[in-house]
Amino acid sequence: MISLSAKQSTDYLFLSAYLRAKEKNLLGRERLARLAAAPNAAEAAKVLEECGYPDLADASDADLEAALSARREAVFSDVEKLLPEKAMAEIFRLRYDYHNAKVLVKAEAAGAERAELLSASGRVSPETLTEAFRQDDGRALPPALAAAMRQARSTLARAANPQLADMELDKAWYAESFSLAAGLSSDFCTRYLRLSADVANLRSAVRCLRGGMDEGVLRAALIPGGNVSAERIARAAYGEGVSAAFTDRRLAEAAALGEKAAAGAPLGDFERACDNALTRFLDEAKLVGFGPEPAAAYLASVEGEIIAARMALQGKRAGVSNETLRERLRESYV
Repeated sequence: MISLSAKQSTDYLFLSAYLRAKEKNLLGRERLARLAAAPNAAEAAKVLEECGYPDLADASDADLEAALSARREAVFSDVEKLLPEKAMAEIFRLRYDYHNAKVLVKAEAAGAERAELLSASGRVSPETLTEAFRQDDGRALPPALAAAMRQARSTLARAANPQLADMELDKAWYAESFSLAAGLSSDFCTRYLRLSADVANLRSAVRCLRGGMDEGVLRAALIPGGNVSAERIARAAYGEGVSAAFTDRRLAEAAALGEKAAAGAPLGDFERACDNALTRFLDEAKLVGFGPEPAAAYLASVEGEIIAARMALQGKRAGVSNETLRERLRESYV
């Protein structure tokens, strides 16, 4: 494998400079503040237009989702064609492969067609994935994805529990992501995935406690590979409290808020703290002049931007106050 310094100097210099220039088009902190303060959806849409979005002032929910998907795909494709290590883009596309797998598995069990829920941002087109699923033929799919879909389908047929199928697909998603990240020249994506797994596990613990579920349900949901072991999380959640497991500074605030949420407090502050922990991790990439880190951080920031755009427009249309919206919006990478 090429050393990290060599990989940075020979392959990532142009891409890093290119993305630094492109960051001005992201929905950064200043625009987020203006988005929250906009008096109505039309004015909020104008802020998004500055980032390259079409006019969404009068867009239907379906049109809004189509525009957000197009934004994601445009960013992914733009970065992907310049990436020296294509596996990095695959890591960020994996989420949508496994999202689509969940949709197909649960739609079959419900006897319904939910093609409108499928995303085109994965590695595999929705059409290819759907056909492979219908034919129970995974030869056109990445092997790990094909195996995970087959297992989730079997689990749902046997247990009639969509939650169990989702858990299996989430674990497969992370396992494949970790495998791809291990082959990259930088450990930035691996460290990001570990923190992401911690966040997912913290959220699972809070949901289980809040819903009065037993420890077995939580153990089944916990994703391996995070910084905190599944065993430690389960023992803490049903013992001294989740804060005892998540002592690292990155998640200490979220864990403390999680304990309050588990006891019945509103989830908003907790959910925002979880998302902000991931955004703050991405800030490490700002200290890197050139290399894989800026590219990974740029790709990871896209989903946060899309969530914010959706939340702001839908909030304005629903009459959510500026103060409430400002409290709900997550931090931005730029």
